[in-house]
Amino acid sequence: MKHSIRIKITCLLTALIIFTIFLIWFINRTFLSDYYLSSKIDALDETYQDILKIYSVNEEDILTDEDTETIESLESKYNVDAYVFKVDSNEFGESYLGYSYPAKENVGTRDSLQIDMLLKEYIYNGSNPLVKIKKSLQKTDDYDIFSSYDSQRSSNYIDLVGDLEDDKIIFLHSNFESIQESVAIANKFLAYIGVIAVLLGTIAMLIISKKFTKPILDLAGIAKKMSDLDFDVKYEVNSKDEIGELGSSINVLSDKLESTISELKRANNELLSDIQKKTEMDEMRKEFLSNVSHELKTPISLIQGYSEGLKENVNEDEENRNFYCDVIMDEADKMNKLVKKLLSLNELEFGNNQVKFDRFDIVAQINSILEATDILFKQKEVIVRFDIKEPIFVWADEYLVEQVVTNYISNALNHVDDAKIIEIKLIQHDDVLRVAVFNTGENIPKDELDKIWIKFYKVDKARTREYGGSGIGLSIVKAIMNSFNRECGVINRTVGVEFWFELDTKS
Repeated sequence: MKHSIRIKITCLLTALIIFTIFLIWFINRTFLSDYYLSSKIDALDETYQDILKIYSVNEEDILTDEDTETIESLESKYNVDAYVFKVDSNEFGESYLGYSYPAKENVGTRDSLQIDMLLKEYIYNGSNPLVKIKKSLQKTDDYDIFSSYDSQRSSNYIDLVGDLEDDKIIFLHSNFESIQESVAIANKFLAYIGVIAVLLGTIAMLIISKKFTKPILDLAGIAKKMSDLDFDVKYEVNSKDEIGELGSSINVLSDKLESTISELKRANNELLSDIQKKTEMDEMRKEFLSNVSHELKTPISLIQGYSEGLKENVNEDEENRNFYCDVIMDEADKMNKLVKKLLSLNELEFGNNQVKFDRFDIVAQINSILEATDILFKQKEVIVRFDIKEPIFVWADEYLVEQVVTNYISNALNHVDDAKIIEIKLIQHDDVLRVAVFNTGENIPKDELDKIWIKFYKVDKARTREYGGSGIGLSIVKAIMNSFNRECGVINRTVGVEFWFELDTKS
């Protein structure tokens, strides 16, 4: 990704590593030699002070083995060659320098000659032509420290020349070339290490930065799904840092958006229903009164006739009286069921029943209805086919959808014939799910297909009367689907009839 935060972070930290290494290299190159020089001067001073202490407590000017070992240890510790000379006189009264440390026999002829010439140059300026450059670095009451270049050996030296006592001279000789070489080696090594550090640092940052950018990419993916109105995916909050806080906020936002969209769909659905309701209300009222009066006429007449017969004692025996009472109770029960269905249908058609859109699993709902109706299937020896196991989520009023499915299954159970098979199918197409209930048996006449949704309409009045149908069930289905602003219908198949309705699967 061209503008990836991961790449930006990696480049920034790589640049920071390069800058840090360059800064260290520059400081080393610029100041390390001076620092080494200052450290060397301090080392010479400490060596001088320690040797001074040794000679100050040695009154006979003879070094013990312990004193010799101490001076050798100082030489090794500070990388310094130490020489202590005693001023003596010969038989002619001439002064000369004799070795106090180390012993004369322990100093080679060549080294002795070089030391003598360097010492004379420091004492008598200009006496040694081989010393090309000489510079005073530090001067005290007790000693002087010089830097010099020996053209014969092509080497730089730092030397201390001072007095130990009235008759002793100390000469500390240190090669400065090794210090400069060490600085060069250190800088070269730093350059190599820097290249390796940059490569390893870049690789490490690419790996580490993924840990920080992956949650951001996950949140971006969730936000994209939310923009497509998919609120099922939630961010798993595993940390309490800023990203974890953002993930929690995204989850809260997702829940609130889902709830808000549900409310908006309900409000939009109510608005559409209100518009349609205003144009159909008067005609529905007239039709409703007409159909109710027609449907109630028969049971009222039966109740009235059998009640009069009981009153006038048309049949005096108890068996006939019980029969009359059973007829009256049966017709009253049918009227009660009819009134309840009419009230439910009236609420749907007039918009008094509030439709609440929720997201639920239609597969689980159908299985629940089939379990509740299983005893009726067994009584009629009906084969039920519904093989879908995976959940399918839809947006609708769960209670009203249950009424639609129940009416379809009840209708199929009342009309199933021949092979006695009832099959329920779920057909997904884009964002719409079609629920179809099929039963084997006789087809519905083509000219009757559009009329079965009308209240109180019965295709086969004798059969409808036989199982106690009122002709309102499919009207209720139609009213419910109209309240959803979705479609429903019926199709004649080769060996039976299939009723269907559709629901939204997308938010």
